[in-house]
Amino acid sequence: MKKLGILITAITITTFVGCKNEKKDMENMDGMNDTIQMDSTNSEDAMKEVPIKVSVSMQPKSGSTAKGEISFTEENGMVVMDAKFKGLKPGTHAIHIHEKADCSAEDGTSSGGHWNPTHQKHGKWGDAEGYHKGDIGNFEADADGNGSISMQTDEWCIGCMDENKNIVGKAVIVHDGKDDFTTQPTGDAGGRVSCGGIIK
Repeated sequence: MKKLGILITAITITTFVGCKNEKKDMENMDGMNDTIQMDSTNSEDAMKEVPIKVSVSMQPKSGSTAKGEISFTEENGMVVMDAKFKGLKPGTHAIHIHEKADCSAEDGTSSGGHWNPTHQKHGKWGDAEGYHKGDIGNFEADADGNGSISMQTDEWCIGCMDENKNIVGKAVIVHDGKDDFTTQPTGDAGGRVSCGGIIK
């Protein structure tokens, strides 16, 4: 009878401990689920694209006083350009992306011709008959010589592997006159009055 009492006590203790351990295991599993959920949230944040930015300082060329700052920002496959200038001659000025980020020449010609990786004819941006990837267009400078221009496009990228889209290593040129969108291959925009290299 004494042995039977000991046996029942032992079974009761084992059952109690087993239940307690099972409860502890369940709590541990809940903790793991919380961790997995948190990790999943962190992964989603990591997958969000971080904007890529590059700034360009525009310097005077050809005896002008034209200066400016341009920012390029790439996010979700779109590049936004915001440009501001001062010291320009009042009126209409052309702005283009040229082949090389080399502004060493006094007249800016070291930057080469218009950036045209797809070998199209010169034209107005978006023209069905063709345009250079560097054919940004025209903007106005006010009576004080200040001007600005903004645009966005998915036809550019900042430092990607597609040489038909990558603007890094190119230069931005502001011209003395306006682009007529017709004359080949420059748009008859006149001299280069400001230059800045796009360097990441």
